[in-house]
Amino acid sequence: MAVGLPAHEISDLCLGKPALRCLPAAATVGDALAALRRSGDAAVGLWGCGDPLLPPPGGAGGAGRACVGKVCAVDIVCFLCREENLADPAAALRSKVEAVVPKAGGGLVRHLEPHASLLDAIQLILEGAQNLVVPMRSPGGTKLRNNLLHNHREYCWLTQEDIIRYLLNFINLFAPIPALPINSLGIIDTDSILAVHYYDPAASALRLIPESNLKQTAVAIVDDEGQLIGEISPLTLSSCDLTVAAAVLMLSAGDLMAYIDCGGPPDDLVRLVKERLEEKNLVPFLEALEEELAFSLPSASSSSDEEFGCGKGGRVGGYSARMVRRSEAIMCYPSSSLVAVMIQALAHRVSYVWVVEADGSLAGIVTFKSMLRVFHERLKSMS
Repeated sequence: MAVGLPAHEISDLCLGKPALRCLPAAATVGDALAALRRSGDAAVGLWGCGDPLLPPPGGAGGAGRACVGKVCAVDIVCFLCREENLADPAAALRSKVEAVVPKAGGGLVRHLEPHASLLDAIQLILEGAQNLVVPMRSPGGTKLRNNLLHNHREYCWLTQEDIIRYLLNFINLFAPIPALPINSLGIIDTDSILAVHYYDPAASALRLIPESNLKQTAVAIVDDEGQLIGEISPLTLSSCDLTVAAAVLMLSAGDLMAYIDCGGPPDDLVRLVKERLEEKNLVPFLEALEEELAFSLPSASSSSDEEFGCGKGGRVGGYSARMVRRSEAIMCYPSSSLVAVMIQALAHRVSYVWVVEADGSLAGIVTFKSMLRVFHERLKSMS
């Protein structure tokens, strides 16, 4: 088993995965937002012509159709917060979706065949991929499932979390590495931490939030002594409704942390956002967001309002039904073992864990990608 693990096919990781939902690359930002709401997924893929290595439908020559990128709700929130979109967010939502696609674009999404090895998959992750698009096989055999929309095939995608969770099933094969403290493995990143201070305007984090989304981490919130207080997570922001954009623009980082915490924002912060919007003559911005939110909900019934976290009257600060995260930061210590940090991250459905010293000061961050680098070296030695 130890010798064969590096050659395990990634199709093993695809069992039970849902089919990938994709939009055409020519879709609008509003189309992407609607698709995210319908699916409840963290991201939606963009499908277009882009990969010359993929066969086109029918086997003709030329480049095939491929999943060329992805969009998360937080990409749309940050897009709406741009100064040029404040006057008319409805027009911004009619923009082509390419306006919100992260600049790393296609590099974040890579294609692999089902027979590719586990080692191949990890290598692509280390090269910068976040999602691996894999053709799905029929439940009863090796035949690929058909879908006329995507190269006559149906696809799923794998994440870093899927690979880490799979490796955890074979953790004993990597002994003694999983029991070693993370500060002995060289996987604590101390140089590229993204952080703002508690009393800084949340808007000052707008350039950091997209970067943290690309790194699949979050923006840390620290006090004047450098102690970790909480975080602004792209995942948590994606779980809020569209009107969270107004809160990002109007609140401090500390207040935003409380605003996006699960359970809904405190009433005093909701009032504060509206008061500051009035002072800056930006009430139409909020009204346009609320109108878009009400228009795109599946029904106007109170049950739908509750499901999507939007109170009666389009209350600011609603939450998606899939919201399970708090703005509380997940932390470990430099002496924590690798396997303990893996389990901690998987339990909280995050791809990173903050590293703090005994006094609570922020020391660094450990990511799934850095963990995979350790396993990759070990797997190569097994080959």
